Amino acid sequence: MKSSATAKLAQILMAKMPETAVSYCLKLWKESPFHFTVSKSRLSKLGDFRFRADQSVQTITINHNLNPYQFLITYIHEVAHHRAFKAHGTRIKPHGREWKSMFRNLMIPVLTDEVFPKDLLIPLKRHMDNPKASSSADFWLNRELRKYDPTRNGIKATYLNEITIGTVFELRGRKFKKVQPRRTRILCEEIISGRHYLISGNAEITLSHHGKD
Repeated sequence: MKSSATAKLAQILMAKMPETAVSYCLKLWKESPFHFTVSKSRLSKLGDFRFRADQSVQTITINHNLNPYQFLITYIHEVAHHRAFKAHGTRIKPHGREWKSMFRNLMIPVLTDEVFPKDLLIPLKRHMDNPKASSSADFWLNRELRKYDPTRNGIKATYLNEITIGTVFELRGRKFKKVQPRRTRILCEEIISGRHYLISGNAEITLSHHGKD
């Protein structure tokens, strides 16, 4: 990778994650480079890595709207996928023991109060004992991470995994009802069509005036 790519990634990381973690995360990229893209917000995921055997350089994407600590965790989460698949190929499970081991090891250097606030460190260290497919599936860690989400006009965002079953909400101009949690995603029913959709618990929603059906 050219020095211009290094400078570009460094600039992105400086803007998106805690400054004290930037040099380490840049080092991870230099050791095993990948294409990196900050993407639009996606309903089903915080970040993404997909291994393609026909590509010599793989791609990692992360949603643009994550708070700095969530962005850092997601970055290392996806780098762990990259390294696990590079080492073991496609025969491993995406969030199997190889990925868990890689993720735990890569997180060790940043699990300090120089990078994370102390209120995040306790649930984060506990989470890393047996990391889940998504941090949003860990109630206690997710609750602490939400405290650092940006506000809009002083109002905290509302997320799908924070509302109770049966609550009606709006998402991208469409109205849904929360039906049932399914691991990292939540089964929801679109009011107008009756169709069911799996939506990320991290989806930012607007509460409907009708509340519950």
